[in-house]
Amino acid sequence: MTGNANNSISIVFDGFPGRNNEREENPEATIIYSCDISADEKIKRLVEKSTQRKSLVVVSDDKEIKLLVKALGAKATGIEDFSGRQKRAKTEKEKEPQRGELSFSQMHKINQELSELWLK
Repeated sequence: MTGNANNSISIVFDGFPGRNNEREENPEATIIYSCDISADEKIKRLVEKSTQRKSLVVVSDDKEIKLLVKALGAKATGIEDFSGRQKRAKTEKEKEPQRGELSFSQMHKINQELSELWLK
């Protein structure tokens, strides 16, 4: 998941939770149950209530909900497109050197400098 202080994730399910509350909080996402209305209606209401619709992204393969949230000013994408972006971002991050690790170009530069100092 990609939630952080600036980006949060909410997942909307049809139906009722196992407990008596409509929302569950966990470190990665807020789980919302639609209760007496459909999940699509709940998503619509959440988007309508938002004061920052342009920053919202709804991930769904339901064409109707995607059209609806776009009409309200939010972004919409399919599950496959969203997960593909997540995989590409993860792959790019894996290519970056981790803290304490050197990239090939950094190692090459250090080796050149050491050779110049020690192999005179």
